Amino acid sequence: MGRLIVIEGIDGAGKRTLADKLTAAFGEQGASVGSRAFPRYGQSVTADLVQEGLHGRLGGLGESVYGMAVLYALDRQGALDDLLSDLASFDVVLLDRYVASNAAYGAARLHEDSRGEFVAWVRALEIDRFGLPTPHAQLYLSVTPALAAERAAHREQVDARARDKWESDQDLQTRVADLYASLAEDAWLSPWHTLDGSATADLPALAASFLV
Repeated sequence: MGRLIVIEGIDGAGKRTLADKLTAAFGEQGASVGSRAFPRYGQSVTADLVQEGLHGRLGGLGESVYGMAVLYALDRQGALDDLLSDLASFDVVLLDRYVASNAAYGAARLHEDSRGEFVAWVRALEIDRFGLPTPHAQLYLSVTPALAAERAAHREQVDARARDKWESDQDLQTRVADLYASLAEDAWLSPWHTLDGSATADLPALAASFLV
């Protein structure tokens, strides 16, 4: 089975860019790489419902922390067969967001910490009940909320895509960053590696370490 490597971080951290650079770094090591991103907008009806909720078009369901978390989880559960197929086909499968994203954002919305009830519930739902594979490693791309907001605003202009309610909520993004840092410190689900999103990491060495 391949190595499941997850990239996590707040909105605007640069996860997509990191995924592209890591793909190249793994390729230099001779490893085959598959990649996916969650939510699967345009591919999954639950992901599209998530998008509607993030833009305030799901009424009370969009305001429900647990309701939105179930939609995120169902989107991943719907991709389970594809994930298992990828892990059987590639040396490395890179994911842009995974289970920890659900845990971090939901707990932040509830003003809970990483060892609270919500984070435990997400693990029980997605890993234990839905049977999603546990990551081999998770990468936390750490940036200041201010820098992430600046990048998200630039992306909004370039892509002509309005930021959703969560992306625009700087207090929420700050709490999410704190949750990610705590999850990384606790090695939640698997070992974590924290990368400085404002600096250049030694990605070839990091990629090589995952293939040992």
